Amino acid sequence: MQITPTALSEVLLVEPKVFGDERGFFFESWNRRAFAAAGIDAEFVQDNHSRSGRGVLRGLHYQIEHAQGKLVRVTEGEVFDVAVDLRRSSEGFGRSVGVVLSAANRRMLWIPPGFAHGFVVLSESAEFLYKATDYWYPQHERTLLWSDPALSIDWPLEGLPTLAAKDAAGRLLADADLYD
Repeated sequence: MQITPTALSEVLLVEPKVFGDERGFFFESWNRRAFAAAGIDAEFVQDNHSRSGRGVLRGLHYQIEHAQGKLVRVTEGEVFDVAVDLRRSSEGFGRSVGVVLSAANRRMLWIPPGFAHGFVVLSESAEFLYKATDYWYPQHERTLLWSDPALSIDWPLEGLPTLAAKDAAGRLLADADLYD
């Protein structure tokens, strides 16, 4: 497994060692010892799975209390995945990083607590899985506006995305609830 820091050093790109032959492939998507040795010492309490069509943008979500760390990956299709640092005390505050995750590249992204997270589907459809370090608490969920100019996220979109009402009504960074 190869783990590489992104432009936001706490957000890590994980590239598992894949064993493949004419039958298909195999890789470990989670091994607590291996990930801990690489700096991701997380205890996951919840797994989530979503399916979305091309142009669907989910996010940018976070929980102001019970902040979640997330290990995310795609099992079908391709997405552009984004993390935004919402920790006021961080050198990376307000900055974002985006990477392409796909079933073909088998990459995963570690997004630690204190970051908002979202993705847009680039393929006809995509199945997206993530492990979370805390449970979902709807009363603490917040949404950062995906198109906030202050974030300067270069979403690879053809036209406007398809959004849930809560994502369309996200808050600007300047008005958002933030972490210390």
